[in-house]
Amino acid sequence: MRKGASVPVDDVGEFVRHHLLEDIVEDRRKVSHQYIHIADHLADSGRAGGPAHSLAKRSFDTIVAMCGLLVLLPCLLAIALAIKLTSRGPILFRQRRYGLKNKAFVIYKFRTMYSDKSDYSGVLQARLGDQRVTRVGRLLRRSNLDELPQLLNVVKGDMSLVGPRPHVFGMLAAGVPYEILVPNYFERHRVRPGVTGLAQARGFRGSTEGAEPAIARIDLDLKYIQNWSFALDLRLILETMRTEFLRAGNGI
Repeated sequence: MRKGASVPVDDVGEFVRHHLLEDIVEDRRKVSHQYIHIADHLADSGRAGGPAHSLAKRSFDTIVAMCGLLVLLPCLLAIALAIKLTSRGPILFRQRRYGLKNKAFVIYKFRTMYSDKSDYSGVLQARLGDQRVTRVGRLLRRSNLDELPQLLNVVKGDMSLVGPRPHVFGMLAAGVPYEILVPNYFERHRVRPGVTGLAQARGFRGSTEGAEPAIARIDLDLKYIQNWSFALDLRLILETMRTEFLRAGNGI
């Protein structure tokens, strides 16, 4: 910006709103992190086999994710080539998300938007007919194939195959930050986020513009944590495969 140039009032307002929102989210994250640490200490003292600490779950995640990457390698390479040939920019889209105990991690997805129009904050969600999405990106989103690189996150230990879906910092639901709409929102971060989860298997995915569906997602996330079992994970994986592949997904 040139020296002495004024900033439009609308831009100043947006700048202040964005940074105030970041401060609010960060303060709530710190308080929630302390709460989760205490709650986990009390809960896990009598339940060492919980989803966040289960060796069987972690071993299963790693083995299946590695096998999945090997089996899907031709498909992954074909998608990467299609993205590279049809639009400029990187093949993978990277974005910071909430992980276990509110710790940030970088999630991997196939890039589905034009690079100069991508929203790396994730606050502005994609909508039906979104002009930011490329032609290849529309196909990947409808089939949810853009999520496949998250198998790398599973191998790294950032994610699990099954768990609450990872959200971006300051994610909006019904026009307000999720943690304001749902007071116990941060409890969902007591486990690793998942490539799929109970909410997704029940059809709660996509836009969070409506309050009731947004709240229902968190309720299902917490229900999963409270009722977790290895058998439940297997069932949700099978349900997701049926939904995504037999019904061609339901992404935007």
